Amino acid sequence: MLFNSYIFVFLFLPLVVTGYYLLHHMKWEKAALGYLIAMSMVFYGYQNIRYLAMLIASILFNYLLVFRMGKARTALQRRLCLAAGLLLNLGILFCFKYYDFFLENVNALFKTDYHFLRLVLPLGISFYTFQQLSYVIDSYRGECEQYSLLEYAAYVSFFPQLIAGPIVYHDELIPQLREAENHRIQYKNLSKGIYAFALGMAKKVLVADSLSKVVTAGYANIGALNCISTVFVMICYSMQIYFDFSGYCDMAYGIGFLFNVELPLNFNSPYKAASVREFWDRWHMTLTRFFTRYVYIPLGGSRKGTFRTYLNVMAVFLVSGIWHGANWTYILWGIVNGLGNLFDRLSGRILNKIPHIIRVAVTFCFCSIAWSMFRASSVEQGVQMIGNLRVVGDGTIHAAVLEAFQGIFEITLINRVGGSVVMQSYPWLLPAAVCMVLILACQWMRNTQEKVNDGRYGKRRIAATVVLLMWSVLSLSEVSEFLYFNF
Repeated sequence: MLFNSYIFVFLFLPLVVTGYYLLHHMKWEKAALGYLIAMSMVFYGYQNIRYLAMLIASILFNYLLVFRMGKARTALQRRLCLAAGLLLNLGILFCFKYYDFFLENVNALFKTDYHFLRLVLPLGISFYTFQQLSYVIDSYRGECEQYSLLEYAAYVSFFPQLIAGPIVYHDELIPQLREAENHRIQYKNLSKGIYAFALGMAKKVLVADSLSKVVTAGYANIGALNCISTVFVMICYSMQIYFDFSGYCDMAYGIGFLFNVELPLNFNSPYKAASVREFWDRWHMTLTRFFTRYVYIPLGGSRKGTFRTYLNVMAVFLVSGIWHGANWTYILWGIVNGLGNLFDRLSGRILNKIPHIIRVAVTFCFCSIAWSMFRASSVEQGVQMIGNLRVVGDGTIHAAVLEAFQGIFEITLINRVGGSVVMQSYPWLLPAAVCMVLILACQWMRNTQEKVNDGRYGKRRIAATVVLLMWSVLSLSEVSEFLYFNF
């Protein structure tokens, strides 16, 4: 089920919130938690019931494994339980996400003809697998208590963060679900939740989905793009993936507040970053901290010398690229970002002497070029896209790209009220203005978490919330999935 759908907004969400608090009001605490779990399962299995069986089996296996680990009498038994948890969780992820990619490369390298499994990738498998891995590893380290099955199932299946994050740790979510004060409606949190949800939906529906049309047109005509068209498409994709994923996280953050649960911050205005290293401290923060905690630090972190530190950094970015998908484009994207991170570490003192605004602009350009490889269907297409930056051409935006831009509903309205005259005379002006406005918004506006937590919920903010929700709902005629559903 999608957050940006009529059935979720008008049926599912009201039902689950109402039922959850009603059961708590009747002092049926376990029934309320069970109801939340059941509705989360409905949310997850809505589009494909087979996904649900995989999720339930994964929850039961990991819970029983940790229970057995707690009963282990020797260190060897605990290590065997840990190994079983790592092998099975990562093995399932490998089979569904990477097996065919692995065979494809084996066949190409050794001229073999192994058959592909062609399994359908379950939604959110990377996210809930990582959450359960954190629970298994923390249990082995003795860093978490033995939760009840209901609590653990709620932790894994909590629907706001189930499909595309943020990646939440057990000690962040379960204590909030236990807290008695959180079992009744808190109108302050209700206000925060609705406002954050409205901002997130507007980001997704009004911005990301509109820009996706331009990006799709650009990559469909990649061989005909000149430098101007390529820059426009690259910027549009940088904005699309930001507003798409940031929009999802804002909506998840808002829904969490409806249950008096504050999910961890996942975005902190990443396009304000003045270096690649800072960018990754701000983008998909819960994934970065997961890799830091369970990959970078176990490898030695920065404790074993400079060279080893750089190797560990590259290992983290390589794993990050692989995590995003079974394609060499993702792996190359991860390597490029890793190299950018190392460059920052090596040149930090010199770079700090450059004016901040220039460093921010250069970082955004670097990320946009890297994103173009991330978006490409193949390395060849990604290289071609980047190579188009050298094509001068006639200095105009490609017709198909411009047509897709003009097909955006809001742009159509601008044309109908007189903007068409300007567009005919200066076809580059409105696309340039839209790009500039979006970039400046990312640079200068406060992010959703800052707005939500400032405590100001007067008439103007209420009016803005209503307008954004109505505008977004009226634009739901073309419901689309979130980009990170693919990962």
